[in-house]
Order: sequence, then structure tokens, then C-alpha cells
Amino acid sequence: MNTNRNEKFNATTERNEGSCTVYLSGELDLSVAPDFRLVMEPLIGDSDLDLIINMRDLKYIDSTGIGILLSILKARHGMNARFVVDEVPAQIQKLFDMTGIAKFFAPNENSQ
Repeated sequence: MNTNRNEKFNATTERNEGSCTVYLSGELDLSVAPDFRLVMEPLIGDSDLDLIINMRDLKYIDSTGIGILLSILKARHGMNARFVVDEVPAQIQKLFDMTGIAKFFAPNENSQ
């Protein structure tokens, strides 16, 4: 388990056989985007791993955070590698629904 801590944002990675889950908590916005990118960069290119973002404890995400998720989605899709966003809190799901991106992060997709 690997942890990146910031006063308002935390990302913890947990590797299992064939997958890596990144647990997010706090607020993902412009001020912590570099921290999030640092955690994600080594994981994005590993097409052998299913990459899962768990948002259960995420309180807030802004357009910068959404942009990072979309860039990960695009990269993973280009490699035909699985990318899932899981346990999205209601207030963030509402934002995903309003912006039309929810369908891209559906956890039951076979590959993205």
C-alpha cells in the first residue's frame, strides 16, 4: 500500500493480482492536481493492470480533477486497458451526470 498525503487530499494505492485500486479522499482540485498526477503517472501505462479509482471518501472534485480522470480514460482506452471509477459519492455522481461523463466511468464496463 502506497500513500500520498496532503492536508486536504489523500490518495492511497493498493495492488492486488491483476489490479490496482487508488482510494481518493478529501478534495481533488487544482491545488492538489500535481499530487494526484504523481500517484497516477506510474500506473496509467501498465496495461496489464486493471486500474480502479475508488471515490468513496472523496468530498469534492473540480474541473481540473475531472480533466485528469478524462486524460487517464483516454490513455487507458488507447492501450485497450481497463479503467474504472468506483463508489462515486452522490454529489460527485450528480456532477458526472450533468457533464455527461458518467457513462465513461461506469464500473460495469468491460474495458475503457
